[in-house]
Amino acid sequence: MGTLRSGTGSLRGKVQLTPLALLVMRASAVVFIVFGIGKFANHASETASFQAYGLPAPGVFTVLIGVIEIVGGVMLLLGIAPRIAAIVLAGDMVGAIVLSGLLHGETVSLTLAPALLIAMIVVFTRPQADATPKARGAPRQ
Repeated sequence: MGTLRSGTGSLRGKVQLTPLALLVMRASAVVFIVFGIGKFANHASETASFQAYGLPAPGVFTVLIGVIEIVGGVMLLLGIAPRIAAIVLAGDMVGAIVLSGLLHGETVSLTLAPALLIAMIVVFTRPQADATPKARGAPRQ
């Protein structure tokens, strides 16, 4: 089992993830990647939505959010600086909840986005550098 370092300074830690925490992180990663790809695959539709939310330069926002979701999702999937990815993706979910959920009543932003926000809070608040599951019989830290 290899150890992956997570960021620097206060974001550095050395705790192995439980199988459940690892599953939450990996599942969230896949969701972010899929939704990020959607920002490019359905660019016109996504841009129209961002325009309806009142964002300036909605096409630029669509690309920016797509990149954040894909890169952040890949970082979570690979266990590369998961706490940094989690804080950025949590901000993304706050924006989705407020702009498209609360202000426009979009169901996915009132259901999936809060679940992903909670998942990112869990990932961020767990000190971690090792994104591998705990080995059986390994001492608990």
